[in-house]
Amino acid sequence: MSKNNEHRVTRVMKRIGSPTRFLYVIACVAVSFALSFPVLASDTTLLLEVGKNEGDEDVERYGGAVRWNFEPAWTESDEWRLGMYVEFSVNYWDGTGGTTGEQELIDFGLTPVLRYQRNPTSGLAPFAEFGVGAHLHTEDGIGDRDFDIPFAFETHFGLGTRFGAQGRYELVYRFQHLSNAGLGDDNPGINFHAVQLGYHF
Repeated sequence: MSKNNEHRVTRVMKRIGSPTRFLYVIACVAVSFALSFPVLASDTTLLLEVGKNEGDEDVERYGGAVRWNFEPAWTESDEWRLGMYVEFSVNYWDGTGGTTGEQELIDFGLTPVLRYQRNPTSGLAPFAEFGVGAHLHTEDGIGDRDFDIPFAFETHFGLGTRFGAQGRYELVYRFQHLSNAGLGDDNPGINFHAVQLGYHF
């Protein structure tokens, strides 16, 4: 490991702080991976995604995701239900050159999501969702935006609808924020507007 990378790891460990806080972070990641185990899922969804950042960086992203939906629902009535799924995503970010010298990166994300939706038995089934997850990047910046470390927490809010026979298809818009939550010396963050098209198996 280079001295530069050793310095960054040391800096992140200092930011994490006490062993209790560090164990809490590890536990959250472990729970996310456990929940994403496909055997526990009631169905699987494959999605394609396109997105554009909000701001001056001019970053576009393209990718896809696989999602595992879990049963039973947390709450359910004849028409509406509150449920959970876990999503693993891979996206290619295409940005312009800048002070960081990076014009592209690959982003890997793992996100548990709560969704409140109409039961997709027939017709349109609108929904709203909220997710909080963790992301790893192949670079620590893009364009003029220096993230300081190649790790970010993500929050998003989404609106969309399922449609087609038995609600097999879905279309969703998301507003997403990513930042390192102060683990790095700098925490500029980045916001995206994204659209996903998915198919439920």
